[in-house]
Amino acid sequence: MIPYEGRVFRPPSEAYSLIVQATIGCSHNRCTFCDMYKEKRFRIRRLEEVKADFDLARAAYQRVDRIFLADGDALMCPAAHLAEILRYIREKFPECERVTSYGSPKSILVKTQEELNELHELGLEMVYLGLESGSDEVLRRVNKGETAAEIVRAGQMVKAAGMKLSVTAIAGLGSLERSEEHAVQTARALSEMKPEYIGLLTLLFELPTPLMRDWEEGRFYLMEPVEIAAETLTLLENIDSEGSVFRANHASNYVNLAGTLNRDREAMCARLREALAGKVRFRSEAFRAR
Repeated sequence: MIPYEGRVFRPPSEAYSLIVQATIGCSHNRCTFCDMYKEKRFRIRRLEEVKADFDLARAAYQRVDRIFLADGDALMCPAAHLAEILRYIREKFPECERVTSYGSPKSILVKTQEELNELHELGLEMVYLGLESGSDEVLRRVNKGETAAEIVRAGQMVKAAGMKLSVTAIAGLGSLERSEEHAVQTARALSEMKPEYIGLLTLLFELPTPLMRDWEEGRFYLMEPVEIAAETLTLLENIDSEGSVFRANHASNYVNLAGTLNRDREAMCARLREALAGKVRFRSEAFRAR
């Protein structure tokens, strides 16, 4: 088996993918809401280490259809380094149908469009990008490290390269104070990117984070289910992202939503209105998870 370093995270859709760490940790690792990778110091793994993991996987598995390059920011690898990894995947796993990875806005923006184009040509099919919020003030407060405009530009570069783009946002991240701003501006940013996939999570505290400490000490208000539903309704009412697959069916969400924009927007809005009217039960806190 592949010897992973520390905790390994992946998007839900990569549950059956081969996971290989191209990097260790997260290059930013300072978002106040996030408890992932905190025990790791970011580094790019040597090509020899990465190739050795692929060799182990090739010996262990007869067929590998999907590969996810971990950790939190595999795209921070220099373009030539990542290109060599993709070439090795093509050599070792000719049957592989897609390769994906997380990408921070910074790791995308430091690359040229030509470099991203080449990475797609070599097999990088999709990038998972965290928007979190379209509000610059919310992004500043949670120490995201980029503005909404920078995140949007990074997403547009991924799409221009021919890759698919999957973007996540977090309901409740602006607290009640900035809920409407958070919803409207997040809808605007998503509309500008028009990603193939949109995943809406809901803020949830499990392990200690700076934002969790703010909540415990009364400096941050954690929104109630009905307030989250109202915020999500505002987001959906303001989004225009034709063809995007929208999912808010993560274990953190109070109300499960799934559909394709803009076709299914009204049906999802109707479900939220039913929840606000008490006709749809919110997920119990006991069954929520990050």
